[in-house]
Amino acid sequence: MPQRLHLVFGGELVDPSENVFRNVDDIHVVGMFPDYESAYNAWKGEAQRTVDNAHMRYFIAHIHRLRDEAAEASSTEELGS
Repeated sequence: MPQRLHLVFGGELVDPSENVFRNVDDIHVVGMFPDYESAYNAWKGEAQRTVDNAHMRYFIAHIHRLRDEAAEASSTEELGS
């Protein structure tokens, strides 16, 4: 069974209605998680911790979706060619 890795990260946005970070150098990487449930719990904790700042947003990235082991070359591998 393949791993289902999830990355939780966030930071301050320029505008709360868009997903553009104010400063990419200040992105907070919460961590990598082996399943969605643990990633969700980490995301929820950070989102609740920063609830008073409307510009702060945290996201869950589904890292396992970046690579399809069954395909001869995934779309991300083709970008590097």
